[in-house]
Amino acid sequence: MKLGFIGLGVMGRPMALHMHEAGHELAVWARRPESIGDLPARVCATPAELGRCCEVVFTVITSSADVEGVALGKDGLCDGMAPGSVLVDCSTIAPDTARHVAARLAEKGIHMLDAPVSGGVQGAIDATLAIMAGGEAEVLERVRPLLDCLGKRIVHVGPNGAGQVAKACNQMIMVAAIEAAAEAMRLAAASGVDCAKVRQALAGGSAASRVLDVMGERMVRRDFAAGIEARLHHKDFGLVLEAARRSAVPVPLAAAVGQQLNALMAQGWGRDDTSSLLRILEKS
Repeated sequence: MKLGFIGLGVMGRPMALHMHEAGHELAVWARRPESIGDLPARVCATPAELGRCCEVVFTVITSSADVEGVALGKDGLCDGMAPGSVLVDCSTIAPDTARHVAARLAEKGIHMLDAPVSGGVQGAIDATLAIMAGGEAEVLERVRPLLDCLGKRIVHVGPNGAGQVAKACNQMIMVAAIEAAAEAMRLAAASGVDCAKVRQALAGGSAASRVLDVMGERMVRRDFAAGIEARLHHKDFGLVLEAARRSAVPVPLAAAVGQQLNALMAQGWGRDDTSSLLRILEKS
């Protein structure tokens, strides 16, 4: 198929490469042309130009405003994509934004899936992402062979916006687990116990988790170089707390974790890994 990609960062670039390796013809647009590098793709001058030459466009960009601008703004995808084409947005954005963008595109006969992903950079590289899709089931089935190039678990959660609700739930649990691991490592160290041994012991019991494996190891090694930058989890928690406010749902644990992320950002560590939550506890 003729595919478009917008967002060639640490997640989007390996995802685009998987599509190329599967034999699809790629076109790209990038706000920062240097991010394209040697990617084997046609380079377009605007999102609209990209939309005109693609059957399906993937976006993997940062914020709700970014997605809305690329999709609906001047020279946006909506000015180029043909009726019947599909936008698959793999960004993490507000559910209301996903619904709004989908509704505006639908006025021109363009389909949209909000399909945020989980699995981090390694999951993107290994094509083992979990994909949470919101939109029409028929549209999902149409692009499922493409999503199969990216992930191992693809779940149709519900209508537009539902994928983003699922991603918010994912972030709530995952980042709370990172904070819990940080608190455990801090308690072990303050008690004069070897953190590496504690992590090893926990990994064989009911506290075992991927977060403990990956983030716990980074805390033990004190390797705070970014896997996924903490600023992105901070952004995600803003979406989580706003969604909870709109639905009048109490989220006391998420609110506490959000405050720890605020403290991390205040220290200027937003471009470091979220395992830096340990350093916030050490400053207390």
